[in-house]
Parts: sequence; structure tokens; C-alpha cells
Amino acid sequence: MQWEQLLSLKRQGDTSKRLRREQDDTRLGFEVDYDRIIFSSAFRSLQDKTQVIPLSKTDFVHTRLTHSLEVSVVGRSLGRLVGKKIIEKHPYLSEVHGYQMNDFGAIVAAAALSHDIGNPPFGHSGEKAIGEYFKTGRGQHYKEQLTDKQWQDLIDFEGNANGFNLLTASRPGVDGGLRLTYATLGAFMKYPKESLPKKPTANISDKKYGFFQCDKEFVQDVAKELGLIPNKTGEDIGFERHPLAYLVEAADDICYTIMDFEDGINLGVIQEEFALEYLIKLVKDSIDAAKYNTLTTKEDRLGYLRALAIGSLINDAVNVFLENEEAILQGKYPYALTDQGKYTAQMNDIIKLSIKNIYQSREVVEKEVIGYRIIATLLDTFCTAYNNKFDGASGNYDNLVLKLLPEKFVTEKMSLYDRLLHICHFVSTLTDGKAVMLYNTITGAK
Repeated sequence: MQWEQLLSLKRQGDTSKRLRREQDDTRLGFEVDYDRIIFSSAFRSLQDKTQVIPLSKTDFVHTRLTHSLEVSVVGRSLGRLVGKKIIEKHPYLSEVHGYQMNDFGAIVAAAALSHDIGNPPFGHSGEKAIGEYFKTGRGQHYKEQLTDKQWQDLIDFEGNANGFNLLTASRPGVDGGLRLTYATLGAFMKYPKESLPKKPTANISDKKYGFFQCDKEFVQDVAKELGLIPNKTGEDIGFERHPLAYLVEAADDICYTIMDFEDGINLGVIQEEFALEYLIKLVKDSIDAAKYNTLTTKEDRLGYLRALAIGSLINDAVNVFLENEEAILQGKYPYALTDQGKYTAQMNDIIKLSIKNIYQSREVVEKEVIGYRIIATLLDTFCTAYNNKFDGASGNYDNLVLKLLPEKFVTEKMSLYDRLLHICHFVSTLTDGKAVMLYNTITGAK
């Protein structure tokens, strides 16, 4: 892969080449991506979507929105630090094409900002709930009418693939969705493959899937423009990662490791003394013990340790990337950056403690159970009504249910797969609170 191709400013529907040296630096194309994402309704809905604790009303616990903003900030730093070294190593990128260090930061920041935009309500349990409605729930009867890959899209519903669709799907008068640059879309795709074959290799890019069957033609267009390396044979579609996707992933890994840990301490499910015990291993080379000892509140002490820890992990991820740049460009780096760094063991220790004390806490489990019931009910109600209308068999109740759909979801889909995925898209865009309200309306609960 070549950097000048990977940094493409092309947008869906473009008929002429967009050249970096002709860009207005006060309104750079990659920064336009960031603006379009942050003003989108899909991004705005993240303010009421679960990061760690579903339906939490505690003001210091992260939502998907605050998490995404933090990941974008870390991603921008990662991109700029890497970009500075890449430009120094490959000066033709600047001298011939006009690319600058900040371009890398802007691409990674935009992709990182949108990395969770496709996540349904109630966190990762929401993804599982959608999949299980089709795999083991009332949606099983649709299987025989779908191809294997279409069925896998549904039973293994993936927020990353859903995010790509939300960013790029056309609707009347809105071709190409947000029309982001192909460079940003490439960096967004952590798993540029179909849902089948599932985990065909141990390569990190095969861990999950990154696009639905309805989006595969456009993904191939993006991959061709960027020069991504195909890694599947026959009728299967998949590619090696865009190099900057490694930085987006690292930004996410760094933030959820440190910030979820901090949330656990603020919630009281992890004792504050663990903060120093676990984080000191990340900050021992940079901590000012005298300054730390002057901090009198838990918030200030945690904030100080968190800032130093994130700084250490950013520098480590940058070093791993630069040491492996050639292998990454050749599509021969099958790892996450944070799995190969000097702090991998320390991060894993923090994650293990967070899993035990936060992710598997009774409060989280109880609310995830509620989320499963809500999502299954919404899917069943809307899928039934939507398909009954298409089949000409809708009753008055079905018609009333469909009036609850937002205007942009009131559209006809000709294939069963597209109809089912359409309802999944609708449910995925709901906030936690809106999902609860709709469930209460449908079931007659208070």
C-alpha cells in the first residue's frame, strides 16, 4: 500500500480528482469529515447510549458520546505523532502532494469520532440482543429465505458494519450518506471483511466483520481507490487494514482501558487504592510524586494519573506503529498495536479488574437483561408490521406501529433482507431512553 493513495480525499460520487495541494487549509477535506460526523443525528444520539453502565444517571459515568470525543482526541494525537515521522521519512508526500502532519491527525480523529456510531442501545449487549432475536428468538423463521451471508449479518449483528452503513448509506436526495473522504472511511474500517467466513484467521482484521452485504459493492470501490490489499479468495471479500485503522483501534483501546477503570473507581466498585497500584506501572517514568501528594481530592488524583497514563500509552502505540510501518503497509501486521507494546501486560491487568468489578457487576447485568427484553420486543413488533405491510397482510395494529417510525425510516424495501436490516438500523439508532419509551408504549407499561 502507498501513503499517497491511502490518503485519498475522494468522496462518493466524485467525478474529478481531489488533490491535497489544491485544498483550502482553512477548510481541509478531512476536517470537513469531522464536522459532518459531529453534526449528524446518529452521532448526537450517542449522548444517551451506554458506554459501561446502562441507563446510568450518574453524571461522571461515560456515555458513548463522551467516550467517542475522548477517543477522537487521543486519535488526533496518535495521528499527528505518526504523521510527523511519516512525512519526515517520505518527504515526497509533502513536497509533491502537499500532505502535512496534521492530515494524519485529522483522518484518525474523524474515524475515531465515529467509531461507535453504529452501536445500538445498551452497549455491546445490544448487539448480542439483535443477533439473538434472529438466531434463537422469534426471528428464526426468516432464515430459509436468506443467503448464508445475509443471515450471518443478522445473527452476528455488528456495530462496526452498522456504523459504516450509517455513514455511507444513500436515501432520496442524500447520496452517499455523509459523503466522507475515502481515507476516513478506510481508517474507520477496523475489520474490512464480510460476516462470512467467520474468523478465518488469527489476523486482527478478521476478528469481526466490518460491512453488510448491502454495502459490499461500495466497500470494494473504497478499497480499490485506497489500494487496500485483498486477502480473501473466490467469492469472499476482505482486505488488509488501512494503516490508520490501527491508530483508531489503539485510541479506542487506550480510552476504554483507562476511562472505564476510572468510571469504576468513581462508582465505588473499584477501590481508589487500586488506581495507584495499577496505574503507577504506566506512569512510573513520568509521575511527579511531590505534585501527586499535594492533590487532596480523589478526582484530582485520578485525573493526574489518567493524563500521565494516556500519554504513556500514546507514545508506546506510536513507537510500535513506526517500528512496524513497512509490515503494516505490506499487510503483514496481524496484531493490535496495544497487544505488542511495552505496557500490554499492565493494560490486560486493568481490563481483567474492570471485567470483574464493572462489566460483570450486578447493576450492569440487571440492566442488560432489561435491554435484551426491550430490543427483542421492538424488533419483533416492527419487523412483523413492516413485513406484513409489504405482503399486503397488515392489520390496523401494524399500521399504527409503523406510524411510530421516524420519517426517514418510512420507505419501502423490496427484499426481505433489506427490510429486516432496515428495522435493525432503526432499532440501532435509538438511544437507551428512547428504546425504553417505545417499549413502554408497545407493551402498555408505565
